[in-house]
Amino acid sequence: MAKTTRRDFMKWAGLGVAAVPFSSVLGTSAMVSEKGQNGLKKTQEKGKHLNLGMASYTFREFSLEDTLIMTKRLGLERIALKSFHLPLEATDEEINAAAEKVRSAGLDLYGCGVVYMQNEDDVSRAFHYAEKAKMKVIIGAPNPDLLKMVNIMVNKTDIKLAIHNHGPDDEHYPTPESAYMRTKNLDPRVGLCIDIGHTQRAGVDPSESAKRFSDRLLDVHIKDVTAAAKQGQTVEIGHGVIDIPKFLKTLLELNYQGSVSFEFEKDPKDPLPGVAESVGYVRGVLAAI
Repeated sequence: MAKTTRRDFMKWAGLGVAAVPFSSVLGTSAMVSEKGQNGLKKTQEKGKHLNLGMASYTFREFSLEDTLIMTKRLGLERIALKSFHLPLEATDEEINAAAEKVRSAGLDLYGCGVVYMQNEDDVSRAFHYAEKAKMKVIIGAPNPDLLKMVNIMVNKTDIKLAIHNHGPDDEHYPTPESAYMRTKNLDPRVGLCIDIGHTQRAGVDPSESAKRFSDRLLDVHIKDVTAAAKQGQTVEIGHGVIDIPKFLKTLLELNYQGSVSFEFEKDPKDPLPGVAESVGYVRGVLAAI
């Protein structure tokens, strides 16, 4: 995308997070320009709306409290927690306390992940954890031989399991198609979390995957990467090779109702500037569509 177009998207988004006092954000909205707000409202009025959220892995070097502050600062309203912020081994009391902290900050604690499951105990623990926290989705990577048990737990708890693809290095789920082929005969609540960065790194168009497997699309991790190859690295959205406008337009055309969560793997000790730019870019694209 040309630099001028990209600047326009950033201007339209008007995120302005750097100007917000860090201590005064919890319970407030991020700064969005009136033009940006109007653009988003127009988009929503047309029925073109996506549920933007945060994958807390982005803030893995930070406490839960700081993660909530930064997520609010970005103007996002939902979050999926990684175990850095709420350990899978936490007691029921600790899970309840953390979930209450998230919700008191005004965020929808919609899910958790990525949760790796290598044995039946891992499966049981993951669903117990999500159930106690009143989460709706587990973004997971269960060993394929555990999918039968996963299917049973989904039916028992009504918690969805979205399998996350991890690109060329992933033995079981390198692409959305590989996850789809293992889940297509299971309960429809067992589906996919398409990570568009890892999908692109595997040489697959994320937009085409979303179309092909829309009946199992439960969650999305949005990001950008430097190359459509194994060596591709996360960069700010709009700086990489993924056709983000095409992907967002695809989700809107599919009337996708799940979360689109930012997972920014770059700069773990100082991720806010990069993820803020990414959020602003996506909002600008949505306003322009």
